[in-house]
Amino acid sequence: MSRLLPYPLLAASLLVMWLLLNGFSADHLVLGAVIALLASWAMKPLQPAKPHLRRWDKIPLLFWHVMVDILASNIAVSIVILRGRRNGGRPGLVRIPLDLRDRTGLAVLACIITATPGTAWIEYNSAGSWLKIHVLDLVDEQAWIDHIKRYEALLREIFE
Repeated sequence: MSRLLPYPLLAASLLVMWLLLNGFSADHLVLGAVIALLASWAMKPLQPAKPHLRRWDKIPLLFWHVMVDILASNIAVSIVILRGRRNGGRPGLVRIPLDLRDRTGLAVLACIITATPGTAWIEYNSAGSWLKIHVLDLVDEQAWIDHIKRYEALLREIFE
């Protein structure tokens, strides 16, 4: 089965997404299944590491923090944009030391930071174990470090 469908969760997710985006019909079911199968086969040579989740029970808490922070960031970015040039945000870069080493955890952290309005993952240094992010309205650098460290602590519990 693994030779025919090396990544069944990926294939199922792609098929469901295809059907949600295009509507359900027999044609879309077949086309979505073919695309999902091809994508699953295309992933096989890349050999992505399968994540080992240590604490499944912490995932809802992480999800909750991310959703609340995305909502708050949307409001904050809207305020910065509506203010215009006067009293506009002061963009800046923040360097954050990291203890997280798990590649999947780092990828999830990158997605969280990039998905949050007003922030962007700029650079990761694995040798020095630090991360650089861009912040749209940088008022307190230490507050941003503490904010990212909160995510890091949850991700370490989940993945390490």
